[in-house]
Amino acid sequence: MKYLYLFIAILSEVIATSALKASDQFSRFWPSVLVVLGYASAFYFLSITLKVLNMGIAYAIWSGIGIVLISIAGVVIYKQKLDLPAILGMALIVAGVLVINLFSKSAAH
Repeated sequence: MKYLYLFIAILSEVIATSALKASDQFSRFWPSVLVVLGYASAFYFLSITLKVLNMGIAYAIWSGIGIVLISIAGVVIYKQKLDLPAILGMALIVAGVLVINLFSKSAAH
């Protein structure tokens, strides 16, 4: 269940960040509402996760997966381009999250 809450936090943050661009500096109402609700939801579910997961581990997973998902959203929704160094950097972030989850004794399993 702890990873379900973390996943909801990640998705909420990705939705909020995508809406942040669409809000046009909070000048568009519905995207702005989505930003506020998305970030509130993200932090709420992250706070639930922190009851059972190490703070550093939870944040590493949240931010690492969030970076990759928001980059994918940027490519799909906003037609932004990623160059090879950006893709390689994100692959290293994913590798780091995997190392933490598979090998770290700090990660609660």
